[in-house]
Amino acid sequence: MTQDADRSNAPRVVLVTAAARGLGLAVARAFKVRGDSVHVSWRSSSAAVPLLQREFGREFVHRVDLARATDAEQLVAEVVALEGRLDVLVHPVGEFKAGSLERATPNDAAHMFESNVTTAMHVFAAARAALRGCRGNALFFGVAGLDSLRGRRDTALYAAAKSALLVLVRSWALEEGAHGVRVNAVSPGVIPHADADPLTLDAKLHARIPLGRAGTPEDIARAALFLCSDEARYVTGVDLPVSGGWLS
Repeated sequence: MTQDADRSNAPRVVLVTAAARGLGLAVARAFKVRGDSVHVSWRSSSAAVPLLQREFGREFVHRVDLARATDAEQLVAEVVALEGRLDVLVHPVGEFKAGSLERATPNDAAHMFESNVTTAMHVFAAARAALRGCRGNALFFGVAGLDSLRGRRDTALYAAAKSALLVLVRSWALEEGAHGVRVNAVSPGVIPHADADPLTLDAKLHARIPLGRAGTPEDIARAALFLCSDEARYVTGVDLPVSGGWLS
């Protein structure tokens, strides 16, 4: 076995935020199947905690509110204290809200940016030193169609917040390249799941996707594994749409 193959198969310490349900949970499970030591965080989905503790282990499940910098710092400190390192940070946090700008308020905008941008800034700031220490990876979640900067009739605030996040991802990639840390984004398209917005269940919308179907949480998880793998060792500052061609 070559040194590169050995490195690519080695278990890592992974932190997946917002992993109590949906895409975050699918990603956390994929890393665990790979053989990594996976820590997960949750904020408000208390009903899911017993299942998370059985699946990942009691000490690997953390309750935090990443809108608070101190919670992000405590979360990373707990992981590093237990494991001695942090190799991969995956941050799927970001609430979605549909609606026209005509009906939106400044408070709606502030909440959308807090959830999608502020939490990312807090957790990356907390994890930066640990990731530098092991030349690790950080992965954030965008939304398909960001590069086009197209107007949105129903999701303008969400797309604006995710666009801001994408600028941060690319800027972090520039800053951290010298330290061997890779920072990327994965941008899901239409991905129905138990906790997704009802809009994702629209069959007419699915028919408009070039590949002819909606995506699955497992599609996103596979992309996350790739971007955080040694196979992608020369990939940083990238936004990877996983959308079946939707909004390409």
